[in-house]
Formats: sequence, C-alpha cells, structure tokens
Amino acid sequence: MAVAPIIVYPPLGTGGRRVTARGQILGLAYSDGDVLEFLRRAGLPDAEALLDEPSFVHWRGGRAHHYEAA
Repeated sequence: MAVAPIIVYPPLGTGGRRVTARGQILGLAYSDGDVLEFLRRAGLPDAEALLDEPSFVHWRGGRAHHYEAA
C-alpha cells in the first residue's frame, strides 16, 4: 500500500495540525489556506484540488479540514 506524500496530523490540544511532505515538517496549519501555502512553498502551486485526494493527502485523526483543538 502506497503512503500519501502529504500527511496532515490530528489537531493538537492547542489547535492546528502538523503537516509533513515525505517526512519533512512543513509547518503547523490552522486552516486549509495554511496547508495550501505550505504546499505552494514546497513547489505545488495548484494543490487545492489535491486536498481531498487520498493518494496525495492523508488526513490522520479527526475530520479532514478540521483544525480546532482536540
């Protein structure tokens, strides 16, 4: 089973979700806009359509697009 290259981790107790690309930490996202900015900086300027593509982005724990405190 292939692992999605982008992982959005569960919301933290203080809010926000850690985002990684192939194991490299991109930052702490508080919105989809933050995730998209991290991906843009990583060289993927048109990543918006990929946020709901399971082969590209894996949302761990919690609901996708949900950033509030756990």
